[in-house]
Amino acid sequence: MKRRKDRDSRVRRVAERAESAEERRPSFARMDKAEPYPTGRAIGFIGFGEAGYHIAKGLREAGAGEVVAYDLHTHTPGKGELIRRRAESAGVCLVDSNADLAARCGVLLSTVTADQACIAAERTAPHLRTDHLYADLNSISPDAKQRVARAVADSGARFVEIAIMAPVPPHGHRVPMLAGGEAAGEFVERLGPFGMRVEVVSREVGVAAATKMMRSIVVKGLEALLTECVLGAARYGAEERVFASLADLLPGVDWSKLAGYMVGRVAVHGERRAREMEEVAATLRAIGIEPIMADATARRMDWAAKLDLKGRFGGEAPAGYGEFVRVVEEAERDKTSPT
Repeated sequence: MKRRKDRDSRVRRVAERAESAEERRPSFARMDKAEPYPTGRAIGFIGFGEAGYHIAKGLREAGAGEVVAYDLHTHTPGKGELIRRRAESAGVCLVDSNADLAARCGVLLSTVTADQACIAAERTAPHLRTDHLYADLNSISPDAKQRVARAVADSGARFVEIAIMAPVPPHGHRVPMLAGGEAAGEFVERLGPFGMRVEVVSREVGVAAATKMMRSIVVKGLEALLTECVLGAARYGAEERVFASLADLLPGVDWSKLAGYMVGRVAVHGERRAREMEEVAATLRAIGIEPIMADATARRMDWAAKLDLKGRFGGEAPAGYGEFVRVVEEAERDKTSPT
């Protein structure tokens, strides 16, 4: 009898905690009342590619109210169809210019490609006001972040640099981020209530970006290394023995699974990663370090883009490294065969 009472008591406590958690969980109505950003002002995205889409979708699901996006390619054949489908599925309103976006939004998140980050800021800055908060989430060098910050500051708006520290899918808007700049705390205050995981690392712009850049040397470098390893080992049927040997060197890692994941990242995101690694190389050169490994990684990523591996896989990651090797061999044959 006593055990049953104790069990019932525990069940009640669990139910009470669940009910309490449900009350704290943000809903559209509840977060609208909390007003984490100025009344009637939406959250805006400059660029609506993969990162922008998944972050925006997560914010909407967390109760962020109106979310708006502007993308140069909204009406571009091919790219435009994907952008419009994503916007519809995420409940995001698409507008036709930087000016329209700034007019409707209080917080602007730049999620363009690395080579467009400064251009996007320069084109948006004339439309910013003192009550705007501009966040750059792009994988660019500390110097580039500082150039964006200067363009935003000239308008009187406030700037925060954001470094995204993991793949956005499957985390969505809860992907770990580092923030820097005078307005970093304000960014956390405005978007933290929706579940964004942001760590403020410095009041100086550039520290968060440098952290991301130096990490990329290892992460994207490992992707390039495993790609090259798999392509070579598969020609001799030696890949499983190679992975077993690596497991002896670094135990606890499923190297076969890791290789499959990482070659998939190269296949699908090679072009974007190449541009990111060029930013890494620029960062190293700026401080007097020759970017031997960063340059090599960028070359391997560009190799994947030139083979159009993303198109060959339909924008989806291969099932494993075996499929990756097969498709690469087909692509190489197509490239060399006479037309």
